Amino acid sequence: MSTDPNASPTPNTPSCHDSVTTTCPICQHPFDPVGRQKFCSDACRAAAYRRRRDAGRPAIAVPSHRPRRPLTVYECQDCGNRAVGEQHCADCGTFMRRVGLGGECPHCCEPVALTDLLAEELIGPTCPPSPSATNPRPPKEV
Repeated sequence: MSTDPNASPTPNTPSCHDSVTTTCPICQHPFDPVGRQKFCSDACRAAAYRRRRDAGRPAIAVPSHRPRRPLTVYECQDCGNRAVGEQHCADCGTFMRRVGLGGECPHCCEPVALTDLLAEELIGPTCPPSPSATNPRPPKEV
């Protein structure tokens, strides 16, 4: 063995960064990074991407729930009277059926439903067709 002072040190000592444990910025778990690894798993890496992507988006404002009864037109099956927001017929004393959303006509102050004003082609049928009407099947023969 020579004791040359100009000789370079032997590479027997490990690098100062080999045994560094890093904390994942998403889940806060310690892990040993490999290369330039910043996250402990692919799930944490994807979560960080989603956070960065969604950071600039404004939050969606959902309107508060409003009851529909004050905007609903009801019709009595016995006498034919209509009312807006009233489910009980004042003349007959029976419960009325729902016609649909609507209000009072600005000209005659009578209750009018939207289905009365719009053509059925624009809003579709008021009741869904029965399954037998859309897919008629012949009776099974035994």
